[in-house]
Amino acid sequence: MNRRDFLKNSAVLAATQAIALPAASSQTNELPQADNTSPAHTLIDSAPMLQNYAETSMGIAFSVTANANGYVIYGEMPDLSDGTKVYCGGYRVTDMNPHVMQIRLTGLKPSTTYYYRIGADRIHYGHGQNMKIIGNEEPAQIYSFRTAGKEAKGHFCVINDTHMKWKAFEKEIGKILEIGPSCVIWNGDTCNTLENIKDQKIAILQPKISQHDFAARIPYLFSPGNHDSRGLANRTLERVWMFRQPEERSSRDWDLGRNFAVRMGEIAVIGLDTAEDKMDSNPLFANLFRSAPYRQAQVQWLQDALKRKEIATAPYLVAFCHIPLFDSDPTANPGDVAPADKDPRYSTDYALWQRTCANLWTPLLEKAGCQLIVCAHQHKYRFDAPTEDRPWAQMVGGGCEESNPDAEDFPTVIEGITKDGSLTVRAYNVLNGELIDERTFKPRKVRRRK
Repeated sequence: MNRRDFLKNSAVLAATQAIALPAASSQTNELPQADNTSPAHTLIDSAPMLQNYAETSMGIAFSVTANANGYVIYGEMPDLSDGTKVYCGGYRVTDMNPHVMQIRLTGLKPSTTYYYRIGADRIHYGHGQNMKIIGNEEPAQIYSFRTAGKEAKGHFCVINDTHMKWKAFEKEIGKILEIGPSCVIWNGDTCNTLENIKDQKIAILQPKISQHDFAARIPYLFSPGNHDSRGLANRTLERVWMFRQPEERSSRDWDLGRNFAVRMGEIAVIGLDTAEDKMDSNPLFANLFRSAPYRQAQVQWLQDALKRKEIATAPYLVAFCHIPLFDSDPTANPGDVAPADKDPRYSTDYALWQRTCANLWTPLLEKAGCQLIVCAHQHKYRFDAPTEDRPWAQMVGGGCEESNPDAEDFPTVIEGITKDGSLTVRAYNVLNGELIDERTFKPRKVRRRK
């Protein structure tokens, strides 16, 4: 199945599913009120998910079924005898909602192991100031995580274009749990399109796989794909996948909540957002998309991120984005074709690669000595070796085929690990478990900073 056929079939399936949804949730972007008066009903209905892997902070999200205020108890002792409780929300008024609890742990120590447990108070909301706690759930399960930093293990995995294809996703998660990386980069297209928060939670927090706590011990980073902005619910994706911490963004970059720059052992990982695969002027978007200025805004962010001491001094620099930044095929649509993305020279009416992003970002990445850019989007695994004109390599992750290991769009897990003075990057076909590619990178030349 090619990418266009997949998307066509997915659209038909999504339309079929939408018919079965309640009108209130499928036709509006407002948050529906859940039943909050039935303490007998389970309140917490997902395992925690570690989000936004960083040196001094960690995001933790989990799903609830009724109005609640969630919390995390965390500490450095395995039994949490030194535990600190942090509630969902801010200082003045903490959060209360019937969908997703998001807790940010801040002031953490780099490259340090922490233990944690989640919990939530069930809140009965009458009106205005008429509120009361009518129950509590605090699962006994204690999990752990390790923060990023120079002393962390230089070890990552990448998945992409999962599109809620659960058989393939379960195999990908199984491979990740077998490998045991420091973090996972989810490189875009978690779904096809999502119209309500229920399906949003399923796509991110409650995937239909047996490993329900797949992200409770291994933190995730998120680099959005074009489909992650499609649909009413995806316009507010931060309800299930929180933005990066405020201290990781300047006031100028406030809207760039998906970009990341994280040091993990000897590896610096950079996350960029290529946004939509069609031009903003495409009539399908009704002038609602602003991908062009969004891509431009990331230039200054990237310039600043590459200068940060922990990033600039890392022996290895790997960047991640959804849409590839290079394609050798002259018929591959470069993503900046007008009008309405149609041109007889190209094989598709959507971007197969992003020439604009390449022109904006790769000069900075090249100057910094970036060795590898990991991309997705095309649903076919590919490796583009560096050339004299293009000194960085590009690895494109596979698709979401669920049954045929010989299919062109078989799903992949990409692994990167540092050992014995080099970075080894491997790509696995998760349908048959075979190693399909392995590449080795030497350290870049870095300027040591005091």
